[in-house]
Amino acid sequence: MKERKKLSLAAKTFIGFGVGIVIGLIFGEKATVLAPLGDIFLNMIQMIVVPMVFLSITAGVASLGDLRKLRNIGVKVVGLYAITSAISVCIGLIMANLINPGLGFDMSLLSGGTEYEAQEMPSIVDTLVNMFPSNIFTAFTSANMLQIIVFSVFLGIALILLEQRGTRLVTAIQDLTEAMYQITGIVMKFSPIGVAALLAESVGEYGLSIFGPLGKLILTVYASDVLLVLLMYVPMVALLARFPLGKFFRNIWRLWVVTASTTSSSGSLPVSTSITNEDFRVSPELSSFSLPLGATINMNGGCIYYAAAIVMTAQMYQIELSPASLMNIVISTVLVAMGCPGVPGGAIIMTTILLTNMGLPLEVVGLIAGIFRLIDMANTTFNVTGDVVTTLVVARSENMFVNESQSAAQD
Repeated sequence: MKERKKLSLAAKTFIGFGVGIVIGLIFGEKATVLAPLGDIFLNMIQMIVVPMVFLSITAGVASLGDLRKLRNIGVKVVGLYAITSAISVCIGLIMANLINPGLGFDMSLLSGGTEYEAQEMPSIVDTLVNMFPSNIFTAFTSANMLQIIVFSVFLGIALILLEQRGTRLVTAIQDLTEAMYQITGIVMKFSPIGVAALLAESVGEYGLSIFGPLGKLILTVYASDVLLVLLMYVPMVALLARFPLGKFFRNIWRLWVVTASTTSSSGSLPVSTSITNEDFRVSPELSSFSLPLGATINMNGGCIYYAAAIVMTAQMYQIELSPASLMNIVISTVLVAMGCPGVPGGAIIMTTILLTNMGLPLEVVGLIAGIFRLIDMANTTFNVTGDVVTTLVVARSENMFVNESQSAAQD
């Protein structure tokens, strides 16, 4: 007899995604009883994020073996992240002014909104200073990803400078990185159950009522994300990375299932790394540097949401945004997005910072927080997709695809 083909983990996760939605719709708020399973899944993912980022970036930098190569890759990766983030803000601004999410808003809903304390906009100087840890152990315990990345880059550079003397340590770090990938594989086997629980909780709690007063904001975010894919990601993949679009979309959906359910850029890192290395055949030397960095500073989807939220708030209070204000939104949003933690709900805090910087009221933030998970599903999905797309572009420019001719022949 012919042996029955087993379902892949991606297929099981996708089924879990659908099952979670169905459970949430059928059982409503009772589905929140599954919340602990989703929380355990998120905790396990967050457990591996810090060591994986530290080890993979250190190993990635050290394995380059050439400071000039590191400089070239670093400039390209960071530059593309900044440019794509700015373009994303512009797309969000355009779509928000077309859809007008703040016009006709029921202002009486704000009286019950959660109070959010205004926070000061961090300056460029403060952001740069705070990137450098005064105590690396504090950075690790507080999961300050920017500081961990900076320390990892320093350690990787030091290992390059040590040359032969650093070989044993580089090998040990690479072995530890592989061990983290094994742990990741164990954790991800739990993903179908975790994804189902997370979706059941969200749908059960909010149901279809999420398409109420904030429906136009949700529409703005999702419509902007479609444009982001069509106008930026597709040309980058097809023209700059010269990568087959069919192969890209056949594999990237597996990442979308995880990002939409976990709403964590950092938590999705194991999956984005696996797809980029194994399916897209990008050299781990590049992906181990660009993907953890992107999970921390590249927030294309988040930038769209920030722009839409600012325009919606201005329209609600009939405040006109001048050309200078729009330019300030672009610059401020890119800066704030680079400091946004890649964890669920981190964008809510950043929303208060941006609204404060623009001199706009904060009352709407409490209302957005209530339905933010649906928005964050899209934010995280296109944040992480941007990381992968940028990595593909840099891989093409630096000729860092592995066995590309063999892979092309198989396709």
